[in-house]
Amino acid sequence: MNFNLRTSLNRFSLEKVRLNLPVVGLEIDLTQDDQDAAWELCIEMLTRIVTQPLPAEAGDELTALESVYSLFPTTREILRARGRGTIQFSKVAIPVLNQVVRPFTAKWHRESLAGAFDNEVKRREFREELATLQKDLRNYNRMLAEIAGVEDLTDLEPDT
Repeated sequence: MNFNLRTSLNRFSLEKVRLNLPVVGLEIDLTQDDQDAAWELCIEMLTRIVTQPLPAEAGDELTALESVYSLFPTTREILRARGRGTIQFSKVAIPVLNQVVRPFTAKWHRESLAGAFDNEVKRREFREELATLQKDLRNYNRMLAEIAGVEDLTDLEPDT
C-alpha cells in the first residue's frame, strides 16, 4: 500500500507533528507489519480515554493521565513485537508520541506530583487540555485506520 506522509498529516490535521523535510515528503510503501501495527494501536486507542470523552461528573484525572501515558509502553511493545517490518509505521508513531503526547504527559506528571489534582481549578485545566489532546489523537487514530487499511471506527459512538 502506498502512503504519503505529508498528505496524511495535513488531511488528518496533525500539523503539530514536525518531521525532517526528506522524510515528510516521502511516498512510502506500507508493509503488512506496518498495517498490522497500525491496527493494533488503533484498537488500543479506541478503547482508552485518549479518544473517548471524559464527562465532567465522571472519571479521575490521575487515571486518565495514566491511560494517556500508557500509549508509550503500548506503542513500544507493538514496535518490538512486530520488529523492523514496522519502520514506516514508526515514522508516524514515534513523532506523535514525542511531539503530541509527551508534552502533555510531562506537564501533567509534574503537576500531579505537586498535588494539582487536589485543586478544582487545576482539574478543570487538565480536562480542558485533555479534550484538546483527544481531538489530536482522534485525528491520529483516523490516520492509523487509513494506514491499517480498515474502516475508521473513531466516530462509531456519539459524543456524550
